[in-house]
Amino acid sequence: MIVVGGEALADLVPGAPLDSTVDGGLRALLPRMGGGPYNVALAAGRLGVPTGFLSRVSNDRFGVALVDRLHASGVDTALLQRGNEPTTLAVVALDEKGSARYTFYTEGTADRLVGDPGPLPENVTALSLGTLGMVLEPGASTYETVLRRESARGVLTVLDPNIRAALITDPAAYRARFESWLPHVRLLKISDDDTEWLAEGADPVEAAKVWTSCGVDAVVLTRGAKGLSVITRAGEIAQVPSRPVAVVDTIGAGDTVQGALLAWLYSNEVRDVSTLDAGGWRSALEFAAKAASITVSRSGAEPPTAGDMASAV
Repeated sequence: MIVVGGEALADLVPGAPLDSTVDGGLRALLPRMGGGPYNVALAAGRLGVPTGFLSRVSNDRFGVALVDRLHASGVDTALLQRGNEPTTLAVVALDEKGSARYTFYTEGTADRLVGDPGPLPENVTALSLGTLGMVLEPGASTYETVLRRESARGVLTVLDPNIRAALITDPAAYRARFESWLPHVRLLKISDDDTEWLAEGADPVEAAKVWTSCGVDAVVLTRGAKGLSVITRAGEIAQVPSRPVAVVDTIGAGDTVQGALLAWLYSNEVRDVSTLDAGGWRSALEFAAKAASITVSRSGAEPPTAGDMASAV
């Protein structure tokens, strides 16, 4: 079983434009259930692999919708905690290319108050963490504890920092904390932009090589139009191009890559990514790129199902 831990929130996504004379031409905001780790869990669950979600979710209307969507996507909620705190909100702005920028409302919200569940069930083979869950306290310390404990017992640990710089009040401290996680992370999935932020402008491939020397077995770089690359301790061993598609927006694209990689690794019984050769990695990246191409062709974070993948060209 795969367990994904981190925040679940409500994205407020721009809808159809209003008349320019109404409220300054602002677009109506439509609620979409999201959050990086939440989307990862949806992506893996929809692809038909056993997936659980570890978080704390509000009892408000957004929280009810979040849980309903998990169930509809086949995600197990046995590790889910509930509370009366409000749901985190993320207001999304889209640029002319459909790329998303976020403004977050996180004070006193449910997901950051997640408690330590203790050792995960014995059937858990992979743990995926990231985004706000690894930033906002006290939840970040909880997830860090889970990461270290599960790594020590041999679980495949996967991290996507998914940097939200506006919420990182001390970048130097966060970078140091990130480096402290690396010996406990087997697979790091990260975008070029996030790599440049973490490595303070360094070339993403060179930064990835440094991180593998710190203990990470493999780094998967998401590179936008350049596709996906994987860097292992042997160097950059595989690349795949992005798939041509009409992009509606990029919300959830990286999360879909993460969920699809987890699903591919589980389905192919890969518990140790250091055993994958270039051909294996190429197959994994092609699967992830295909899944992400379906997500970006839709509005909001709507990862594909196994059926969608089978029917896509």
